[in-house]
Amino acid sequence: MEENKGKGIGFLGTLTLIFITLKLCKIIDWSWLWVLAPTLIPLVMFLLSAIVVGVITILKK
Repeated sequence: MEENKGKGIGFLGTLTLIFITLKLCKIIDWSWLWVLAPTLIPLVMFLLSAIVVGVITILKK
């Protein structure tokens, strides 16, 4: 069986490119934080889960 490998930039990457294009064309007047949010949200989720796992690990000791 062939392994399903991610190809392309995916949904969040596409959404980020659309938001950047709209921002640079001055169609939307959002802050850059909101424009880049689709890229930052997975990073924040990872960091939060790592913190939770770390706290649980410390509390178990």
